[in-house]
Amino acid sequence: MGLWQRITRVFRAGTGAALDRIENPELVLQQTIRDMRDRVPELNNSVAQVMATERLLLKQKENLSTQVVDLDSKIKASVKMGRDDIATAYIGQLQQAQADLQRTEAQAAQAGDASKQALKARDNYVLNMKKRTAEAMQLISAAKQAKLQEQLAQTMDTFNIGDDASTFNEMREKIDRRVAAAEAKLQLGSASVDSQMQDIEREAMDIQLQDKLLEYKQSMGMLAAGTPDIKQIETNSTVPEADVIDIKSHSNG
Repeated sequence: MGLWQRITRVFRAGTGAALDRIENPELVLQQTIRDMRDRVPELNNSVAQVMATERLLLKQKENLSTQVVDLDSKIKASVKMGRDDIATAYIGQLQQAQADLQRTEAQAAQAGDASKQALKARDNYVLNMKKRTAEAMQLISAAKQAKLQEQLAQTMDTFNIGDDASTFNEMREKIDRRVAAAEAKLQLGSASVDSQMQDIEREAMDIQLQDKLLEYKQSMGMLAAGTPDIKQIETNSTVPEADVIDIKSHSNG
């Protein structure tokens, strides 16, 4: 093998490998679909031209048929009138019209066959385009899935590089220590003297509000005269707690 052939082979191999690396199958398939769709209007125009030729020939055929009938009538009228010279002239025109009609009929038949073939070719192209489009969409979906799988594989590879287990364990221990410290502070804060004093003050305020409410009800005559004072009942240790609750509910009601 010559030196130039070897250089050419190496160049082609390198170029092909580079193209394989930069070529995106998804983009290529999408462009192929666009190219196929762009050809449909051009194909429709070609079919329309073939059909227009057929229609024109059919119109010419109709006109020639009418002309033949008209010339035949004129020939007969000329013969009846004894004008053989005029009849002879009309006969020449009739022969020419009949020849044109025969030729036009053949052309119209050919144009009809061409129209049918053009329509069939267009329909086959559209059907094939739809089939190819569906296949391309499936391939594009597969390409996207493969790309996601490749990215996932690369991500998983990054977790396998180095010893990350110790790092995660260290961070977990730090977070656990912070959570434990925060919970301990919260527990101490809730059990502190200040917190207990706040509870007592809030309970005292509630008692004052209840006493004030009772005074309002007594002044408005909403309580019976024999209703005992709640403070006395609460301070009296001989009254059961259930009776105190019942009296409170009666008073509030």
